[in-house]
Amino acid sequence: MANTYNQIHIQFVFSVKHRNGLINTSFKEALYQYIAGIIKFHNHKLLAINGMPDHLHILVGMRPTQSISDLMQDIKGSSSKWINEKKFLKVKFEWQEGYGAFSYSKSQVNIVIDYIKNQEQHHANKTFQEEYLEFLKIFEVEYDARYIFKEPI
Repeated sequence: MANTYNQIHIQFVFSVKHRNGLINTSFKEALYQYIAGIIKFHNHKLLAINGMPDHLHILVGMRPTQSISDLMQDIKGSSSKWINEKKFLKVKFEWQEGYGAFSYSKSQVNIVIDYIKNQEQHHANKTFQEEYLEFLKIFEVEYDARYIFKEPI
């Protein structure tokens, strides 16, 4: 659209079902490339992707042509199907229901990129659940504790 300008930076945070540590180094980079392809296919810009065996962080420069929920449905649905079809694991891979989506200004993008790149460092002292609750508090997101990620079962 002519004369339509935007700058939308969203960090997505989501976990493996039951927070099982199923994302291992044998296919982690291939998974990131696959997700990058989904984002590019929808004409968004991947700014950073990284995670731990039990969860991912993705920072995207989004176009307003697609909703956040539609993009996440595609990323989670397509990537879990891809992991299962490739038989990377002996068990069925699934993502946890839901996700976090947090918006940032342009001035914060490099800080968020550094944060995502250094996930291993952050999680040396903080669990995923602690990190996720911290995001919800910082962004003043109201939530129902019944639906927050629970300990692995």
